[in-house]
Amino acid sequence: MLDDLDKKIIALIQGDLPLSAQPYAELAQTIGIAEDILLERIRRLKADGIIRRFGAILRHQKAGINANVMIVWQVPEEKIEETGAIMAQYKEVSHCYQRVIDPDWPYNLYTMVHGHDEETCCQIAQKIALATGIKDYLLLFSEKEFKKTSMRFF
Repeated sequence: MLDDLDKKIIALIQGDLPLSAQPYAELAQTIGIAEDILLERIRRLKADGIIRRFGAILRHQKAGINANVMIVWQVPEEKIEETGAIMAQYKEVSHCYQRVIDPDWPYNLYTMVHGHDEETCCQIAQKIALATGIKDYLLLFSEKEFKKTSMRFF
């Protein structure tokens, strides 16, 4: 069970870290606790599985990754696990998940791929198709980004 301090800490670390030599000390000061207490609480929240991971978010367009494509794959049900595991290993794949097939939409495995340009994304799709033997797929390129934020829980 989370106490009020845990919730304050989670709210605090959901955003950007201060650009300073001691970002955790600055964060701790904003909620009136010592840096070592903040770090211990973060470690405990992670060990307890409340925080799954703690990492950086790359602003891909600022880093030169200008193309994004959702690739939808039609994979035989008996090959979903094996195929998904192969696709998820590609460093260019940020998301890989299964969805239920709809009568009007036969695609059941989805990968989000990022590349420097659309041609790079197409080449990645071809490599994945070759590695998995899955030939039935569509590329759905992003045209416009409307929102890009992290989840806010508290």
